Amino acid sequence: MRQSLLFTKTRREAPKDEVAKNAQLLIRGGYIHKEMAGAYNYLPLGLRVFKKIEQIIREEMNAIGGQEITLTALQDPAVWKATGRWDSATVDVWFKTQLASGTEVGLGWTHEEPLTALMREHISSYKDLPRWVYQFQTKFRNEARAKSGLLRTREFVMKDMYSFARTTEEHDTLYEKAKQAYFNVYKRVGIGEKTYITFASGGAFSKYSHEFQTECEAGEDISYISDGKRLAVNKEVYTDEVLQDLGLEKGDMREAKTIEVGNIFSLGTRFSDALGLNYRAEDGSEKSVIMGCYGIGPGRLMGTIVEVLSDDKGIVWPESIAPFRVHLVELGNGNEDVGKEAAELYRELTGAGVEVLWDDRDARAGEKFADSDLLGLPLRVVVSEKTLAAGSFECVHRAGGKTEHLSASELINRLTPHV
Repeated sequence: MRQSLLFTKTRREAPKDEVAKNAQLLIRGGYIHKEMAGAYNYLPLGLRVFKKIEQIIREEMNAIGGQEITLTALQDPAVWKATGRWDSATVDVWFKTQLASGTEVGLGWTHEEPLTALMREHISSYKDLPRWVYQFQTKFRNEARAKSGLLRTREFVMKDMYSFARTTEEHDTLYEKAKQAYFNVYKRVGIGEKTYITFASGGAFSKYSHEFQTECEAGEDISYISDGKRLAVNKEVYTDEVLQDLGLEKGDMREAKTIEVGNIFSLGTRFSDALGLNYRAEDGSEKSVIMGCYGIGPGRLMGTIVEVLSDDKGIVWPESIAPFRVHLVELGNGNEDVGKEAAELYRELTGAGVEVLWDDRDARAGEKFADSDLLGLPLRVVVSEKTLAAGSFECVHRAGGKTEHLSASELINRLTPHV
C-alpha cells in the first residue's frame, strides 16, 4: 500500500473530549474515527488490526472444536421474557425500538437466550452433545457513560462462544479448554505476560467465574495479583475466606489496576431450564443441557494493547496484529535514484509476501519519522541518498528502537520464513 493513496490521515492532536490514551493514539494515527460517544468507525488501518485480532481468536476457538455462526442483532422479546431478562428494570442496558407494525424488538447485548432457543432444534439426544458454537457479532449496550475509548463503548463486536454439555464433568472439560484457548490469544497478541486468570463472583451457578485481567494503569478494575502463581482475585471477592479457598497468601498478593479483556462463566441449567433445552440420556430420561459462555471483545482487546504497549512517541504494534509489517520510508527529496530503489525494494518485499506500507509522500523527513512512530509498525526501513551510498538500508525496530543496516537480500531473508 502506498501511503499517498491510503485512506487515512494522521493528526497532531486528538479530539479534546478524548482522554483515554488508546482513543487519542488510534484517532491521531488514523486508525479509527469517533462517530459519537461510545461508537467508533474503523478506518482501513484500524480494520486491518481488528481483523487480525479477530482471526487469532477464530483460530483458537476452532482449535478446541468451536464452530462459527452468526445470529441476528434484532431480538424477539419472547425468548427474553422466558428468562426474565427483557424487563429494563432487570437489565438496564437494552436498546429497544419498534417495527413499523408497532411490534417491539431489542438490539442484542448478549445471545444466551436466542441461541438456547435455536439449539432446541439441534439437540435432542445425548448423541448431539457436546457442542461449541461462537460468533463475532455486533452488540449494543446502553451504557450510562461510555468512556475510555475502545474499552467501554455502546456498539461493539464481541466474540461470544457458548458450550452445551451433558454433565458437569463434561462441561468442566470444555471450560478448561476455553481457559487455555484464551491464554493462547493473549500470548499471540502480545499481552500474555501482563494478563492473569482472575477469580470473580460466580453468581448462582458456580462458586467463581473467571475474568482475564491485563495489568494497566488505565484499568477500571482493581485486582490482587499473585505473581508466583500467575493468578489474581478481583477486588469484589477479595476476602480471607476466598484466599484460603484458593490457596493464596495475602502477603504474596499485590494490588494493581487492570483491564478486563475476557470472561468465562458456567451457566448451569438456568437458560436450558427456562427455554426447554433438554436431551434424552442413554437411560431414556430427560435431562437439562449444561451451558457455559465465553466472551472476548476484539475492539476492547485492541484498545488494551495500545494502552499497554504504546510509548511517548505513539503506538507499538506486536508483529502478529500490525496492519503492515514494514513501514518503508522513502526520503528522496526529488532524487530519482532513491525513488527507483524504494520502488524496487517494495516490489521485492511484497513479492516475498511481506506486508508493506510505503511512505511515498512528498513530505519532510521529520514529519515522516513522526508519523512512523505514531503508526507503530514493527519495522521501519529507510531508503535515502545516505543508504544508497552505504549500500544497505537503515532498519529500525519500533519496539526497543534497535537499528540495523541490512541489504535487500538480508532484509528479505530476515522477514520471510524458511522451510
